Amino acid sequence: MASSCFADHLGDFVALTPTERDAIHRLEERERILRRTGILVRENDRAGELFILKRGMMMSYVLLDDGSRQILRFLFPGDMMGVASIAYALSPETIVALTDCTVCPFECGALAQLMTEHPRLGAAIMVLHQMERVSLTDRLVGLGRTSAKVRVASLLLELRNRMRRFDPEIGSSFVLGLTQEEIGDATGLTAVHVNRMLRQLEDDGLIGRENGRVLFRDEVRLARAANYVDRFEGLDLSWLPAAR
Repeated sequence: MASSCFADHLGDFVALTPTERDAIHRLEERERILRRTGILVRENDRAGELFILKRGMMMSYVLLDDGSRQILRFLFPGDMMGVASIAYALSPETIVALTDCTVCPFECGALAQLMTEHPRLGAAIMVLHQMERVSLTDRLVGLGRTSAKVRVASLLLELRNRMRRFDPEIGSSFVLGLTQEEIGDATGLTAVHVNRMLRQLEDDGLIGRENGRVLFRDEVRLARAANYVDRFEGLDLSWLPAAR
């Protein structure tokens, strides 16, 4: 059976058939290497392709009128990127590599064919992006209605949980791989404020930091303090159509 990182990602939520896995694998036949800081898609450039992230970590962001940056999503292996191409002629976001990455580009027509031949996969992909939309809604609520410490704590939990989905060996300790500026651009804070909030979380006994690693010392209290909800749990997919 062909290996597919996107099929593995979907397979966390839906039991895929061999035929479905092979169909998804065809989206990943081409590969493109992108070095760290390389831009895959630039905001307001013509959108034409979608991508699956096969290796590495990326992020998407928009630039505001004052030149500041708002990070929208952090992207991990198995994520589908550039999905705005199915609706807009111009990209509404910039997608950039945070590490050396491998991406798999494919045309919108390939996704249309997949959905035509395998409606259940189309429904599952819709579910996946609905989960991401709800996660973004949580981030929006946090930006407008929660404290700086809550925003930082919630982001740490979200990142660790996303990393653990493609690397089950990750436990309470993980390599964050982000600068304080990047954390700030995701949470609406300055790098100085992020540093202060991380120190407060340490002083509260909720996390530890050493050599670029973050350790969750009391994950239950951390999740409670962050008002965190894991949007990749508690799903009801009983309505999905049968596989063809």
